[in-house]
Amino acid sequence: MLLPEIDPPASVLVDIIDGVGVLTLNRPAVLNALDLATVRALTRQLDAWADDPAIRAVLLRGTGERAFCAGGDVCSLYHLQSQGSPELERYFDEEYALDCRIHRYPKPTIALMDGVVMGGGMGISQGCTHRLVTERTRMAMPETAIGVFPDVGGSYFLSRLRSAALGVYIGVVGDTLSGADAVVSGLADRLVPSAFLADLPALIAAIDAGAWPAAPTHTSIPSLLTAPVLAAVERHFCQPGVEEILASLAGETDPALRTWVERTLGLLAQRSPLMLRVTFEQLRRGRQLDLEACFRMERTMVAHSFAHGDTMEGIRALLIDKDRSPRWRHRAVAEVPREEVEAFFAGHPP
Repeated sequence: MLLPEIDPPASVLVDIIDGVGVLTLNRPAVLNALDLATVRALTRQLDAWADDPAIRAVLLRGTGERAFCAGGDVCSLYHLQSQGSPELERYFDEEYALDCRIHRYPKPTIALMDGVVMGGGMGISQGCTHRLVTERTRMAMPETAIGVFPDVGGSYFLSRLRSAALGVYIGVVGDTLSGADAVVSGLADRLVPSAFLADLPALIAAIDAGAWPAAPTHTSIPSLLTAPVLAAVERHFCQPGVEEILASLAGETDPALRTWVERTLGLLAQRSPLMLRVTFEQLRRGRQLDLEACFRMERTMVAHSFAHGDTMEGIRALLIDKDRSPRWRHRAVAEVPREEVEAFFAGHPP
């Protein structure tokens, strides 16, 4: 007996509440990661609502309590590259266009960044006019850990934080930030209790009235960006290159910062040396570029990353084979030739 075919659940759920269009990422099994179908569904609905007088704002959220969006579905991208599929190119064309569209959207946009917010999740939230985080938020741009760079507009939004040094730190190290850290750094606008997000009609009414609830008084994720750490970031990540940053960190003498310094150096030692230098250069250039130019530069960079960088090896080691032992092209930052870095920016003069 043949069982009836059951349509897969929609990757994006669509609703309208009091004139606000609600888009809910609906892939909880993969922490609402973005595949091409999800990118296209978001784009179609945003385009449909852009000129609709019945829609006064758009709200983005994720299904479940674990994640807003953990990023792009990089495992599927790995397989597309392995197969030589043209869909890999289409994915980045359409994802970056979506991210840029949100930055330029003609109506207010609200991102409920509850739970994990990484990579592609940052791409669809950083252009929003209202960026809400909670005590459950875990935010990062961890791309250098898998041999990539902080894309999805990272060239633009990381290079325009409260200081250039902070943007370099977040983009190069890729450590995880709490909701409080996100607000301090400028990657979120307001920290609210996660319970505030459960009742969407009340949330929308509160946003309209500016009646924000008090931020949580405690968090299950310790804050990373304390005042001493922020001061240390300013000292160490203002250096003219990655080698100088490493030397500066190694020379830190404040015993109160020992744990942070050891953690930071440990994370940097795990990252792709090539992509550390590429990311530093990317953010340096991004400070001088407008939004669209940043996305054009990143589009060139990501194609080079998959074809000639550490990307495929990083994804293999951390997400496919999970041996967590990537064989990077270079053993240390000092061994990365300048011409290899420059190749990522071909056609984009400094």
